[in-house]
Amino acid sequence: MTKLTDIRVLGARLYFFPVQLRLPLKFGTQTATSVTVARACVTVENGSGKRAEGWGETPLSVPWVWPSQLPYELRHDAMKNFCIELTQAWAEFDAQGHAMEIGYDFQRELLPVLHARFNQQQNLTANPMPWLGALVCCSLFDLAVHDAYGNVNAVPTYETYTGKFLSRDLSAYLEPAAKSRVNFPGKFPREFLVNTRPQRLRAWHLVGGLDAVERSELTGKEPQDGHPVLLEEWIQRDGLKCLKIKLRGNDAAWDYERIVKVAGVALPHGVEWLTADFNCTVTDPDYVNAMLDRLRDEHPRAYGMLLYVEQPFPYELEQHAIDVHSVSARKPLFLDESAHDWQHVRLGRELGWSGVALKTCKTQTGAILSACWAKAHGMTLMVQDLTNPMLAQIPHVLLAAHAGTIMGIETNAMQFYPEASRPEAGVHPGLYQRRNGDVDLSSIDGHGFGYRVAEIKRELPPPAASSG
Repeated sequence: MTKLTDIRVLGARLYFFPVQLRLPLKFGTQTATSVTVARACVTVENGSGKRAEGWGETPLSVPWVWPSQLPYELRHDAMKNFCIELTQAWAEFDAQGHAMEIGYDFQRELLPVLHARFNQQQNLTANPMPWLGALVCCSLFDLAVHDAYGNVNAVPTYETYTGKFLSRDLSAYLEPAAKSRVNFPGKFPREFLVNTRPQRLRAWHLVGGLDAVERSELTGKEPQDGHPVLLEEWIQRDGLKCLKIKLRGNDAAWDYERIVKVAGVALPHGVEWLTADFNCTVTDPDYVNAMLDRLRDEHPRAYGMLLYVEQPFPYELEQHAIDVHSVSARKPLFLDESAHDWQHVRLGRELGWSGVALKTCKTQTGAILSACWAKAHGMTLMVQDLTNPMLAQIPHVLLAAHAGTIMGIETNAMQFYPEASRPEAGVHPGLYQRRNGDVDLSSIDGHGFGYRVAEIKRELPPPAASSG
């Protein structure tokens, strides 16, 4: 070990929490009615011989991660099984260093091998689990290692992204864009992060493709659980100022009317910003351009409220290298599903994308490196939700608070499974409700990610896997 603060992983445990959605959530052509939340606990040891645990958690959002005609249960079981394999792989990974150095080496050296072998062993070569799926399954362990690093060294995780703790500067991970003046030698992630973390963030509410916007859309099958159903009710109860509109991406008439309808509800109630998510189903920039131009001409106020456009085009940038400069000339255009890592962000910038939507479910390590590369090259940032409940919400909001986003954070677990986070909300009430349009981070405190796990009264199920 080169630093006494360097760690190695000694063991890992995996837990699964089944969660039922109160309302269906549509991702492109796929709809989710339930989700498994995967939680990892890792044990680490630093150079002083001190040991500590760290926690990480991610929803295994199958329809978002792995859109496919394969049966849902097959994909769901495959992702759970890959998490089980990763439990042993992380416990046995022989690496030492800062959490980011270990996470980077694991993702570069071992995860591609495990991913390819898993698809082959599970007879998935014809319809493989995507790389995005491998990242999501890996992310809970990577998050746990970042948390454990802070815990064992008695420091908040975000304070460790400096040369005091890291042995490698950013030039060990990142390469600047061609013909740019960006220089990474001697620079560390903390230089690209917000100096003082805000205690409140503006919250974005998700208007799903199946959500009721107007009373005429109610079916009578809505849950009677005391939580809002209509968009107007959500806006009034939570004081919402920002709405994200899920679109189809293959039905221009429906998409346009959806934006107009949501704006019609939003404007009288003081909503300030909108964004449009086309769900990766668009194949021609003209689809988006025509819609934006029509909105500009017919509903200029709604057009002015549209802060950015999110990932209209297919996931895999290499296979679908679409020039999108015409879209980003109209509105900021943000990578989401395609932004697997900083190399994809670099390719996206070349194609005309102007911003990046980060997600902790693609690993904390990857999110930090993508944020640094993007900010160094003048790209704006957003942090998007994977409907993060329970512990998953905490690194999610911390990433937005420290990265510095174009506007707040998307957070919608309170819409789709509010009761799932009740134990965590007992310690962090402001994180699991939105009030006056914000979420409140002031309860996050302590070492690592500041979960305050010992205070959270959650009963854990038996481990699904344990190693080390």
